[in-house]
Amino acid sequence: MKWLAALISALCLPLAACNQNSALGNDREAQLDPAPTPAPVVGAAAALENVANPVIKPETMSTADIAALGGLEGKCAIRLTEVAHPSFVFEAGASGAIKLNGKIIPLPAIGSNQFGEDNLTVTLSPTSDVGDAGLSGMDMVLVLPGSEDELGYAGFVDCSLGEGQ
Repeated sequence: MKWLAALISALCLPLAACNQNSALGNDREAQLDPAPTPAPVVGAAAALENVANPVIKPETMSTADIAALGGLEGKCAIRLTEVAHPSFVFEAGASGAIKLNGKIIPLPAIGSNQFGEDNLTVTLSPTSDVGDAGLSGMDMVLVLPGSEDELGYAGFVDCSLGEGQ
């Protein structure tokens, strides 16, 4: 029977480090982790300087990142899943912001559902999809400076954002 207890202990040992995943959205003990700091808010040219385009992907924004943008009140958020943190935040016809390369990049509106600056553009296209939580589908197309290809992401738009969300 001692061998069975040893076997169970050996199988459980790798699980002991599971709470070490610090990726955004993973639960952590609040008393152990410092309050998150927002990513720097910089222009597109500075944020993407000296970075190879193939490694750039939209990142999710933390609560601190959203606070650095003035919160979500009156804005819409593109979420890559219905329960994900926002990957793009925008005010229709005004401005948007995306997090790339660990930096938040504000983008002015340059057209209907299109935002851009310094050859970086984000275009939003509504889809007929409806998620399980009732959010409407939205495609997000990202064109990076100097890139011949565009990156497309299917997600959901959430415009019912208010204080505290």
